[in-house]
Amino acid sequence: MSIFSHPAYDMHEQVAFYQDANSGLKAIIAVHNTNLGPALGGCRMWTYASDEEALYDVLRLSRGMTYKSAMAGLELGGGKAVIIGDPRKDKSPELLRSMGEFINSLGGRYITAEDSGTSVADMEVIGERTKFVSGVVEGAEHGGDPSPSTAYGVFVGIKAAAKHRWGSEDLTGRKVAIQGVGNVGFRLAKLLKDAGAELFVTDIFADNVSRAVQELDATAVTAEEIFDLGVDIFAPCALGAIINDKTIDRLKVAIIAGAANNQLAEERHAEILRDKGILYTPDYVINAGGIIDVFYQHKGIQDDAKVQAHIESIGATLAEVFERADATGKTTSSVADVIAEERFGKRPTNGDVDQAA
Repeated sequence: MSIFSHPAYDMHEQVAFYQDANSGLKAIIAVHNTNLGPALGGCRMWTYASDEEALYDVLRLSRGMTYKSAMAGLELGGGKAVIIGDPRKDKSPELLRSMGEFINSLGGRYITAEDSGTSVADMEVIGERTKFVSGVVEGAEHGGDPSPSTAYGVFVGIKAAAKHRWGSEDLTGRKVAIQGVGNVGFRLAKLLKDAGAELFVTDIFADNVSRAVQELDATAVTAEEIFDLGVDIFAPCALGAIINDKTIDRLKVAIIAGAANNQLAEERHAEILRDKGILYTPDYVINAGGIIDVFYQHKGIQDDAKVQAHIESIGATLAEVFERADATGKTTSSVADVIAEERFGKRPTNGDVDQAA
């Protein structure tokens, strides 16, 4: 299949592939759009079932980063990198240094940061071979790890969704199902617990679930049970496409608001959620806290109050999306797309030109 006819291809500016037999690295970098600035996005390492699955993921994720940065008001474009491999088994300093060389070969069009399967320590190793890496700050409270900021932004977004749906940000007694309690999901769970919510959690790693149960008094459920719970809020904080034809009819929730990227398998699922009366918070709007944090790191601005205020603006942005969706009858995701595209200046596809003509 040609990359230009790939279903997830969206006028991407560049898609680069790299393989290094010595280190075992197999990776893809996708640069979606650089109209507002260099493409900044995390480097994900995952056990993809196939190369095709990895390509699909990096194309969708890089597009999402363009929209995320635009909605967050950042002078950044959208890009993403994926490394094909098990982060708990296949990662090595040699592999990470090779990834740094790959990133460096793009000459600054793409700037990386940590993501699922990578850490601040990994970024430091990658940084041995390229200067185009962010999310590493010596002396900072979290060492440059954007996970706390991502979690806080999602928490702000959940309160905005609660206020729109129920007229109050108060989460006391609200039942929240969290799918994925890793770096971001666990921090979000703690914020929700402190706000008085009752938690139900699942994760592919048993130790993550155990930590949430022991430290936050959460209730553990299986990966399948998470979709069938009668709770107030469903917070997807793992991988994408979990709102799909197999799961959407099982959801009995009022709000979907989580940290995962590309939560909807297809745009039509947003319409189904709207028709079911479920308030969907567009993922790239609510989970922008991390990229906001990384942006300030990239600019060398160490001002915690300024970063926090910027992250808290996610609530106002979501309120605007919800109100415009209510006023027009459109889905929240399509409204967010329109606002983002106005900001970064989306180039028309052939189909857009034909329709305009």
